[in-house]
Amino acid sequence: MSNYHIKSFEEYFQVYRKSIENPEVFWEEIAEEHFTWRKKWHNVLSWDFTKPEVKWFEGAQLNVTENCLDRHLSTRGDKTAILFEPNDPNASAEHITYKQLHERVCKFANVLKSKGIQKGDRVCIYLPMIPELAISVLACARIGAVHSVVFAGFSATALSTRVNDCDAKMVITSDGSYRGAKTIDLKGIVDDALEDCPGVDAVLVAKRINSDINMKTGRDHWLQPLLDDAYGDCVIEIMDAEDPLFILYTSGSTGMPKGMLHTSAGYMVYSAYTFKNVFDYRENDVYWCTADIGWITGHSYIVYGPLANGATTVMFEGVPSYPDFGRFWDIVEKHKVNQFYTAPTAIRALAKHGTELVEKHDLSSLKVLGTVGEPINEEAWHWYNENIGKKKSPIVDTWWQTETGGIMITPIPFSTPTKPTYATLPFIGIQPVLMDENGKELGDNQVDGRLCIKYPWPSMARTIWGNHQRYKDTYFSAFENMYFTGDGALRDEVGYYRITGRVDDVIIVSGHNLGTAPIEDAINEHQAVAESAIVGFPHDVKGNALYGYVTLKDSGENRDHDNLRKEINQLITDRIGPIAKLDKIQFTNGLPKTRSGKIMRRILRKIACNEADQLGDISTLLNPEVVDEIINNAI
Repeated sequence: MSNYHIKSFEEYFQVYRKSIENPEVFWEEIAEEHFTWRKKWHNVLSWDFTKPEVKWFEGAQLNVTENCLDRHLSTRGDKTAILFEPNDPNASAEHITYKQLHERVCKFANVLKSKGIQKGDRVCIYLPMIPELAISVLACARIGAVHSVVFAGFSATALSTRVNDCDAKMVITSDGSYRGAKTIDLKGIVDDALEDCPGVDAVLVAKRINSDINMKTGRDHWLQPLLDDAYGDCVIEIMDAEDPLFILYTSGSTGMPKGMLHTSAGYMVYSAYTFKNVFDYRENDVYWCTADIGWITGHSYIVYGPLANGATTVMFEGVPSYPDFGRFWDIVEKHKVNQFYTAPTAIRALAKHGTELVEKHDLSSLKVLGTVGEPINEEAWHWYNENIGKKKSPIVDTWWQTETGGIMITPIPFSTPTKPTYATLPFIGIQPVLMDENGKELGDNQVDGRLCIKYPWPSMARTIWGNHQRYKDTYFSAFENMYFTGDGALRDEVGYYRITGRVDDVIIVSGHNLGTAPIEDAINEHQAVAESAIVGFPHDVKGNALYGYVTLKDSGENRDHDNLRKEINQLITDRIGPIAKLDKIQFTNGLPKTRSGKIMRRILRKIACNEADQLGDISTLLNPEVVDEIINNAI
């Protein structure tokens, strides 16, 4: 039993060793002792990274929501499952108990069934951070429908791409959403998106901002009246271990977003086990992850991981800056939050506003602090440690990905000695390796290379929806018999890992992975633009921001550049969403290219980062003269 909750550094090493020496026995014990199964597996693991094919707990049958809800009813029925903190600081929080959540999920599941949704159907969810978002996710899982949550800050084009890619039959949305002092017309965005989505039969609409919206007869239905009429119990759909649970899209370095497919049993076991240990969760703790459920962090560490452990999980609708930059600390104090998990971007933004708003609040309930989304810089780490944790709450700097399903490299609080900017050691069962570019494993410490994982773990994505070849090409072709993360990392003298960033054309902005290709495609649609290249550059708050180099056609040469910049950013907002807007746009007469015509983004990145003195030899470029022009006009 002790394997389920690690309490010392010595125990971490014992359990880690056991998990590596005999992974199948280790995960079988965890799965058997801590979850409810309708039928046991006949095989713990079969895998082949050359195909790539991975199956965990083969032959087992279960339903994830039975593990997240039903099994807690007899012992935790009246305990708060979801603590909803609305955008308006003057509105009261909503405490949804396990009993109430169970009933609301069952009603929602019955509504889905009444609209023709069956096991295996895809349902796209485009909702703000309101309880209906978590409830609709669980309702899908209860009846075996595959949910695909799309972050409600994405544009209509981004939404329609995802709806069509997974062939969703239904979209769940709301009339609108609150974001600080603003409201956003979500239903209008959905209407625009669905003009290009012939496969969607039904749209369920939750009321949130009470705005006037168009309801399309026969397709659109107000959610509440349907819930009012629905029966409050719903028999679970029995799922096989490897049946799909959800699809979640992540930016690719080329064009189309990738629909990562996660399956039921392994994902449940790993998200629950990591949650328990990485946050040292105890029975009556109040846990808060500030992410949106539109991202993997929200799936694993707001919904599935916490609820599988019978935890109280906070859902926050608002933003850290509204009504002022003390809002996070206000919520921590009000709900006596014990574990707080947020992004380095948020920490940097809050640190800019000093400590006055922090000192107003009693943060003594905090036991564990976490960071996610990108590596945390040293300055932000120290500010967080000193001002929020008061040097007594360990910081778990977690590294993982949409593709991994759960946390992969992290300290264990009160066990692993932390080191600023280092994610420290692999989680139980994870076998990382560093490879050089020639495919050779770097065995020593004090090395840096490409981060790979050499053995499967339960929550890894099984494929890219509808495109297994792309899954193989992206993750399993760079290094033989390895999962390649796309990240670089270094290992220090004691074996701690520090993630050094993407090695492909994906830039992490405010914790969001943005592929450069889709942004460049959007810019290139402007009638005055000939071509463009996007790179990242360091930003005090976002970690990285986007710098665009844009070459104009003759027809655009004499246009007002400030207006052009606005039009380009509007195009990006329309195609992808405001998170992908460029901070800097430089117009150039050309882009540095190799003789084969490839844009040398490495050179553009150096210029954007004010490192033009480190360009190295550029004489082999097709057009070296363009580099001087770009340097001289850099913003």
